Amino acid sequence: MQFEDFQLDPSLLESLKAMGHNTPTTIQQQTIPLAMDQRDILARAPTGTGKTASFLLPALQHLIDFPRRFEGQARILVLTPTRELASQIHRYACHLATDLDLNIAIITGGVPYGPQEEALEDNVDLLIATPGRLMEYLDKDKFDATEVEMLIIDEADRMLDMGFSSVVQTIAIEAQGRKQNMLFSATLEGNGVNRFARELLNDPVVVDVESPRSEKAKVHQWIHLADDNAHKFALLCHILRQENVKRAIVFVKTREIVASLEGLLLKANIPCAFMRGDMEQKKRFQALGKFSKGEVNVLLATDVAARGIDVDDITHVINFDMPRSADAYVHRIGRTARAGAKGTAISLVEAHDMRIVSKIERYIELPLKRRVIEELRPKHKEAKVPGKKKANAKDARVKSKKYKKK
Repeated sequence: MQFEDFQLDPSLLESLKAMGHNTPTTIQQQTIPLAMDQRDILARAPTGTGKTASFLLPALQHLIDFPRRFEGQARILVLTPTRELASQIHRYACHLATDLDLNIAIITGGVPYGPQEEALEDNVDLLIATPGRLMEYLDKDKFDATEVEMLIIDEADRMLDMGFSSVVQTIAIEAQGRKQNMLFSATLEGNGVNRFARELLNDPVVVDVESPRSEKAKVHQWIHLADDNAHKFALLCHILRQENVKRAIVFVKTREIVASLEGLLLKANIPCAFMRGDMEQKKRFQALGKFSKGEVNVLLATDVAARGIDVDDITHVINFDMPRSADAYVHRIGRTARAGAKGTAISLVEAHDMRIVSKIERYIELPLKRRVIEELRPKHKEAKVPGKKKANAKDARVKSKKYKKK
């Protein structure tokens, strides 16, 4: 199947060709025809599978097929959980719409209000926004959702994790005239996403496609056991100095660790940039710019950046700190091996991390290989994860007697 088979406008086909996108991915093949038929869609779309084009191409085609007749605000609304992801979608939409006379706007937190309010005063064809800041404009009557014809929720599971469920529902209620809805999530497991979908979608088609091997992210994963924090830092420096580490993201748990680790890496003559949740948007973009342009090849990040970074050729993801959940681990390592390329994910694991390691192994249904750097061999053996205590025979007899007395 080719993009031409979707009956897309020639300008969109030219943009795809200019961006080097020649053949649609599996998720695109399954989703685009349904979206073009104006069906509501609930799709599982892991990162790196071409998900963004799955909803932007039908959205832009809708704007081409049904031109604006009156001045007004957003006709297509894309809600996404993070600023970085919103920026990524905005850039991609602008590239696709290069030859189209469309107004594509972006609304996110962390930037001045003035320019965004001015943008909302003009005609807006396609609006990409984070829920929190958009809700502020809704409350101030600066944004009117009544003209939204198509609502797209991206990264729905992350949206729920960040507590945006009620905000998104409020925006959806305001957008009463919407004719089509699409919801994309990295996972469809659990009640949260399904309940979210029931409230927002109307008789949706569920798209849950297992991507073929040629499209799957080829991530080589392993762990190094670390005795303590100093040993873990030594392992990190050794890995970052390897010739094959061209561009690496190092994930840590807190912004305080980001600050201390940046100083230690600079002392070790390893230049790096960093991103964390309390940074101004301008500084976040500057850090990401230095990393994407190759001015530094190491980016330190907290989990706030786990789903918003879309930089080509990230060769390594390194978990300096293990994430708090198996789901977060999957999203972290999804920053490498984009669109079927190969990548490497290395986790530096202390004894207290072994519980989450076992959870991750169960979640991804794959054992994480243990590797050793000879000159940094750990002194301690791997910590064993305690299992559930089994009741001994004496306890069982006591319980039996109590039961009989009753």
